[in-house]
Amino acid sequence: MPLKSHGFSLVTPSSYASKRSSLSLLAIVDAPLVVGRWPQTGEATLPTFCIEALLYQLKNVSPTLLTSPDKTFPCGFYGLGGNAYWFSIWLTHSRDRTVVWAANRDKPLNGRGSKVTLRGSSALVVTVVDGSVIWGTHTTSTDARSLELLNSGNLVLRGPDRRTIWQSFDYPTDTLLPSQLLTKSQRLVSSLKPGAFYSGYFNLCFDNDNVLRLMYDGLDKSSLDWPSPHCGVSTNERTNDNSSRVAVLDDMGRFQSSNWFLFNASDRGRGIIRRLTMDHDGNLRLYSLDDQSGSWAVTWQAFLAQCIVHGICGRNGICVYTPEPQCTCPPGYEMKEPSDWHQGCKPKFNFSCSESRDVKFLALPNMDYYGFNAVENNDTSFNFCRQACLDDCSCFGFVYWESQIWCWTKSSLFNGYQVPSFPGTLHLKLPVSMVASLEPILNGSDPEFSTAGNQLLVGSSTLYDTIGKRKRWVYVYGFASAFRAAQKILIFFSGWWILFGKSNVQSISEDGYHAITSQFRSFSYEELKRAAWNFNGEIGRGASGLVYKGALVDERIVAVKRLGDVYHEEEVFWAEVRTIGKINHMNLVRMWGFCCEGKHELLVYEYADNQSRDKHFPRPLLGMTFPDLFPLFIKS
Repeated sequence: MPLKSHGFSLVTPSSYASKRSSLSLLAIVDAPLVVGRWPQTGEATLPTFCIEALLYQLKNVSPTLLTSPDKTFPCGFYGLGGNAYWFSIWLTHSRDRTVVWAANRDKPLNGRGSKVTLRGSSALVVTVVDGSVIWGTHTTSTDARSLELLNSGNLVLRGPDRRTIWQSFDYPTDTLLPSQLLTKSQRLVSSLKPGAFYSGYFNLCFDNDNVLRLMYDGLDKSSLDWPSPHCGVSTNERTNDNSSRVAVLDDMGRFQSSNWFLFNASDRGRGIIRRLTMDHDGNLRLYSLDDQSGSWAVTWQAFLAQCIVHGICGRNGICVYTPEPQCTCPPGYEMKEPSDWHQGCKPKFNFSCSESRDVKFLALPNMDYYGFNAVENNDTSFNFCRQACLDDCSCFGFVYWESQIWCWTKSSLFNGYQVPSFPGTLHLKLPVSMVASLEPILNGSDPEFSTAGNQLLVGSSTLYDTIGKRKRWVYVYGFASAFRAAQKILIFFSGWWILFGKSNVQSISEDGYHAITSQFRSFSYEELKRAAWNFNGEIGRGASGLVYKGALVDERIVAVKRLGDVYHEEEVFWAEVRTIGKINHMNLVRMWGFCCEGKHELLVYEYADNQSRDKHFPRPLLGMTFPDLFPLFIKS
């Protein structure tokens, strides 16, 4: 018995919409309907939840939703604003009702009379009031029997013998759920901006070489983003000796693909709702849901330094840290479209080849536009590099790395970023009439080139909620246990003051946690393994472990220490964490993070060359005694 061609109807009663301005779930049945059939006598009962046959009058204004058996996932019409709706699946327990799949992603429904129906007992379709099809499953089977929403979040159209005719897992949008396969014919596509379902510019997919990649596919440029495009497959710890092209996230929080790429959630374990999302800012992130607060926490991400994401600020745009990542325009340029940074910046001048000699170059230290190098030479003088750009009418500037006498001339200004660790200087080509009045100020404070009101916060801390205490203790405890063994000398100066304080165990624990989370971050073991070049660059060793030199993805040079087992008592342990967390003296090596994954316990410090720390102390401190120095440490 095939399904009857009835379904969800979309209505927009103003009284109901006014009460639910933040979330509109207006899938109302306006006539008696039967969608799917219940088993007759003698038939096996379906273990999954078929579409519920509910009868509502329009005056009831109550939503009809298809819900998974465990009530985690509902399916229906999800509304944004006053008159835009998507046939979607979302998460009930998340505070913002996070959408994990949308059918009519780039064609929102508009107005009364839109509905989901089964057409010709074969294809599931979304139609508008005039009967036009906005979206459909394009299936041809004539034996569709039921539509089911599984506990996994998979929407399945079934035929006889419970055969799968169509399933939403085969057509992901921007999110991959546990047990959902990502194959060679599928991709995750980011949203255009926060709170919008329209397709954006960033993709996670398998490339033709069988490697899983992040790619930017913009308005006029495309760029390979991750893994590092200037390294080979083996250097990136990948392989292309496979033909399966499949990746999956399991219910433990472990992601792995057929090209040997894998990672684990920092809160690895069962019983946690997770999603892997290709975010609008070009970063791939794994989120875990705190079931008490309904907030999401990032438990893994592809990029630690957001500004290295390609295309994030558009053509000519620059990503800078102030200290949060922001998009801005270089001197001589202005934002092209005030509401969309992906459109980048446009020049405030016109160049012609006949005027190519009437230019000068503005030096912008620690800045680069990745890729699009017309000329790339080492062992080249500055004057040669400058002349090469002058002679090329299509050259927009050049980057010169003085210590390595390296030169890159730029045929396009794209993927711009500024970080202190980048050793080169960008020399921007500008008309001579403009250069004289410009200052290289890129933090939005330059009165002539300020982007105040038009800055895009990229991957800022406000994008994510802090994970609840129950989950966050997992890596906080791991960090601090290793921390105790590594920091004996600092405990000597100030640990006793904390241990004899009047704080109880609870306040010590809370203060210790806040000290950690405000100054350090959690790294995965794979991140630090790559940063330390597979732990091949040993630079020291001690009783607590070995130390290796490495470089983070944002090009900061670090020292990575691998630790052994440490025993601690909770009260003493948190007292020490509180103490160390408060010591941030300008003359002490800073700690930038930690890793605690199973047996792997590592600490990440800023790198200092191998010499006595007194080489870095201000000269007046060197003759001071301990009674003189102690108050300085306490005040620091």
